Amino acid sequence: MSFRVNRRFRKDYKKLFKKNPETANLFLLLCELADQKGRVITDETELVRLMAERFQDPREYQL
Repeated sequence: MSFRVNRRFRKDYKKLFKKNPETANLFLLLCELADQKGRVITDETELVRLMAERFQDPREYQL
């Protein structure tokens, strides 16, 4: 199942992005990685690697 962005998510993302763009993009990445129950099984080093692969610039708006 792939992650689909809805209106509520966009609102939360924009709110986070105004405060801290890197946090908003980490939130987006975690949502993309989560299973149907909302669980993400990974560690800190893998998250760093995935952030680098997924986002050219972690401070750039991604939606």
